[in-house]
Amino acid sequence: MTTGTARLVRSEPIEGGRVHHILLDAPKGNILSMAMCGELSAALRERQDDPGVKMVLLEGAGSHFSFGASVEEHEKDRVAAMLSAFHGLVRTVASHPVPIAALVKGQCLGGAFELVLACHLVFCTPRATMACPEVKLGVFPPVLAAVGPLRLGYATSERLLLSGGVLSAEEALRAGLATRLVEDADGVLAWYREHLAPLSAFAIRQATKVSRTAGGMLAALDGPLQAAEEQYLAELVPSHDGNEGIEAFLERRPPIWRDR
Repeated sequence: MTTGTARLVRSEPIEGGRVHHILLDAPKGNILSMAMCGELSAALRERQDDPGVKMVLLEGAGSHFSFGASVEEHEKDRVAAMLSAFHGLVRTVASHPVPIAALVKGQCLGGAFELVLACHLVFCTPRATMACPEVKLGVFPPVLAAVGPLRLGYATSERLLLSGGVLSAEEALRAGLATRLVEDADGVLAWYREHLAPLSAFAIRQATKVSRTAGGMLAALDGPLQAAEEQYLAELVPSHDGNEGIEAFLERRPPIWRDR
């Protein structure tokens, strides 16, 4: 984690050390800047080799999970570094040796929704909403393109990618993405106590590993995500509209599309 400045991510052991609680602590937006991505990666490494840990609980401070990646870091001169850092974090989450349970409350947008898609378990508060609105900024979400079909089904994933539409908590539950609707972290921990606490931590690690390798998640975050990132950098970044949408958002004005 960073030193000398306020920490963006906080973590602590709970449930007798069996659960690693990680909090994105930069409300109200909990923006996934490169700095936060670095701190979150470090927090995940803190206890990944502790054989007694059975689950990670990931949540955002305040009323929202996260508004997503930094729009400023999508600008042409910074986007390559941002994508590399963010996709590295997503791969770290997806390959974590124990299940990561994301608690989604309020809004979960863009890169934050992509991060949640890489988590092993998802719990939503009843009024939570998720979306990847990148297409409205003239760009696209590479992680949703790569792993959305695995987590949501192809048709739902494609609809969200093409339209930037919203997925409600109830829709996430029906799609199989959400494990359960809960009011707060206590609801996630109640599920943990019922389903994971009685199990061998070693068996949980073995099941997590085989799920992510045999199920195709790690493969999707290899070649397909790399191809999506390369398309983003080679085709979107040099384009007019791929920059206009970002600039218009930052300047708080409607974009002027040229369809190229």
